[in-house]
Amino acid sequence: MNAQPTAATTRPITRVLVANRGEISRRVFAACRARGVGTAAVFSDADEHAAFVAEADVAVRLPGTSPSETYLRGDLVIAAAQSMGADAIHPGYGFLSENAEFARAVVDAGLVWIGPDPESIEQMGSKVESKRLMEEAGVPVLKELDPESITEAQLPVLVKASSGGGGRGMRVVENLDELTETVAAASREAASAFGDSTVFCERYIPTGHHIEVQVFGDRAGTAWAVGERECSIQRRHQKVVEEAPAPLVERHGQAMRDRLYEAARNAVSRIGYVGAGTVEFLADADGSFYFLEMNTRLQVEHPVTECTTGLDLVGLQLDLAAGGSLTGTEPTASGHAIEVRLYAEDPADDWAPQAGPVRAFDIPGTETRFTLPEPGRPSVRVDAGVEAGETISTYYDPMIAKVIGVATTREAAARVLAASLARMSWDGPRTNVDLLVRVLREADFLAGYTATSYLPEHPEVFDRLVDEATLATSAIAAALSTAAARAEGGVAGPEDVVSTGGTESAESALAESIARDNPRPRIGGWRLFHPDWRTRAYTIDGHDHPIIYRQRRDRWEVSSDSMPEGSQVDVVSVDPSTVRLSIDGIERRFHVTRHGRRMLVSTSATSLTLVEAERFTDPQAVVAPGSLLAPMPGTVIRVGAAVGDTVTAGQKVIWLEAMKMEHAITTDAAGIVEELRVSAGDQVDMGMMLAVIAEESEPEEGQE
Repeated sequence: MNAQPTAATTRPITRVLVANRGEISRRVFAACRARGVGTAAVFSDADEHAAFVAEADVAVRLPGTSPSETYLRGDLVIAAAQSMGADAIHPGYGFLSENAEFARAVVDAGLVWIGPDPESIEQMGSKVESKRLMEEAGVPVLKELDPESITEAQLPVLVKASSGGGGRGMRVVENLDELTETVAAASREAASAFGDSTVFCERYIPTGHHIEVQVFGDRAGTAWAVGERECSIQRRHQKVVEEAPAPLVERHGQAMRDRLYEAARNAVSRIGYVGAGTVEFLADADGSFYFLEMNTRLQVEHPVTECTTGLDLVGLQLDLAAGGSLTGTEPTASGHAIEVRLYAEDPADDWAPQAGPVRAFDIPGTETRFTLPEPGRPSVRVDAGVEAGETISTYYDPMIAKVIGVATTREAAARVLAASLARMSWDGPRTNVDLLVRVLREADFLAGYTATSYLPEHPEVFDRLVDEATLATSAIAAALSTAAARAEGGVAGPEDVVSTGGTESAESALAESIARDNPRPRIGGWRLFHPDWRTRAYTIDGHDHPIIYRQRRDRWEVSSDSMPEGSQVDVVSVDPSTVRLSIDGIERRFHVTRHGRRMLVSTSATSLTLVEAERFTDPQAVVAPGSLLAPMPGTVIRVGAAVGDTVTAGQKVIWLEAMKMEHAITTDAAGIVEELRVSAGDQVDMGMMLAVIAEESEPEEGQE
C-alpha cells in the first residue's frame, strides 16, 4: 500500500455500532478488530441468531421484523448506540446509509458519523440533484424525464428511486400503457426499502456498461480516485458480477481511465466530500460515458478494489472519520479481482427469491474472510452474511455471500473463483451458484465482452451446471451409502430413511427414538438365498432418480437401469460416508452426509443436495387445478380481484412483498375466482394456497 492516513486524529473512536446487518456488519467488525476498536450491533427479531450478532461485542434487539420497524428506525439505532457506549456509527450500505436526516441526528447526538457530511448526502444522495451538479460541472448526464410527458419515441425508459440503490425501486418500461403502474410499483418498493417513495425516469440504454470509480476525500480537500470497477452483469438492475479493473476501460486504455478519474475527482472536490463514495457512469462500447449517480457510502463490491489496491477501504473510512487525512499519492492497482454475489434465488424462475434453513455451507479453497488475501498468488476471499445453522428469512435481501477471486490476470481470477464455487457444499434454499460458475467459464465473459445486456444475450448460462450423468452417479452414491448405514445399524426414521442429523418432523423424531431404544442386529444387507434388488429414489431439481441396487457377499451391484446412459459404473467400495465408483474405468470418490431425507453428495469437482423421495403421496398434498400458490414466503401487499370476478390468462391477481421486492402472481388460464384465501397484510408461506380459479362452465344446450 503506497498511501496511509495520518496518525493524528481529532477524535479517537473506541466502539463502533454498525446500523446494518449481514455481511457488511461482519466486514466492518473485522476492520474494527484490526484496529482494537470495540463493536456493537442492532438486530431485528428475524436476525436474533445471525452470525453478525454473535460476532459483535454487544448487541441490542430492535423489536419487529420488517426494515421499517427496525433497521430504518434511526431513533432506535441512536438510542442503542448510546446505551452500549458506542461513540461512532457506521451505516454500511442500504437502509439508512444515504439518509441525511439520520446522519445529522447521529452528529447531533454527539456521535461520530462514519460517512460523508449530511450536506453531501443531500446533494449527491439525491440522484436528481447530483445530476444537476454534474451537468453544471460539464460531465455528460442522462437527462431526467417527466413521466407525464414521456412519448412512445422515448421508450424504453428506466424508472429509478431517487434515494438508495441495489436495484430497489428500479424498473424498465417498454410499453407506454405500463408506465403509470410501473412508476407506482417502483415508488412503493422504494418506500419500503429506503423510506423515500420519490422516483424519476431517464432514457434506458440496454447494452451499456456500468463503470464506477471509488473515491475518497478528506477535510483538507484532498480527493482520491481509487481504481475503477465494472459491474455490467446485472439482474433486475442489481449487480451480480463485479470486477476491477474494468474490462471496457482496459480495452480503451489509460485515456479513458484518466477521463473517468478526472470526472470523479471533480465530483468530490465540488462538494467538499469527506469519506468513501462511488461515482457511477453508464458507458458505451465506444468509450463515451454518462454520469448516473454518486453513492455516498461504501459499495457492496468494495472488496475487488481492496484486493487490487491493497487498501483496507473500511479501515480508511474509520481513520478519516476520526480526523485522519489522505497522504502520499493515490494508490495504484495491480492484478485482477472478480466478485460474484451468491443469492438465495432461482434464476430459471424469474429470479424468485428463496428462503429457509441453511444446514450446510462451505466454499472449498477459501483463504480469507473479510480481509485482504496474500498478494501475488491466486486466492479466494469470502464475505458471507449467512452461516450453516441460520435461516434465510423473507424480510431482507437474499444475498448469502460475496465470493471474490483474485489473481494476477483476469482469466486466472475467473478460473480460481469458478473452481471454488463449483465445489461449494450447500444444503439450503436454491441458489444462483450454477449461473455464476457458467458465467465465469463462458467465452464472451472471459474475453471481456460484457454489457448490461449480457444475461439476456447468453441464455445458456441458465442451464444446470452438472449433467445427467453426474446427477445419476451422485444418486447412486447416496443410495449405496444409505444402504451401508442401514446395514451397520444406523438409526432409521419412517420409510427406512437413515438420519445422522437433526430430525425434520415429530414423526421422524418418534421413529428414530424407537429405533435407538430397539436397535436391529448388525447383520448387514447380504442374504444367502435372497439377493433381492432394492430401490431408493432421490429428487434433484424436481426430478426423481430411482436407484436399483443390491448387496452380494463380496460386492455391491447397481442395476444398469440406474446408470447413466452409455456408461459402465462399477462399485469399488461403500461405507456410510464414502462411496468409490469406477465410471467408465475412471475412479471417483463421493463423500456423503445426511440430514433426515436430505443428503449432501460431494466430489472434488461438484457438490449436490439430494432429497430422498417419499414412497407414498399424501392425498392432501395434491394441488387442485386452477390453484394459485405462493412461490415464496412473503407478505400480501395487494389483492386485485374478488370472489366471483372473471379473470383472464396472465392477469395479475395477488402481489407479494418478499426480500424487499414486489412479486405479482398471475393466472395461467381464464376463469372465475372461486376462492380467495388471503387479503392485504397477510403473511404467507411458500406453497400456500392463495386463490382458486375455476373454469367458466359452458351453458347447457337450450340455456342462455
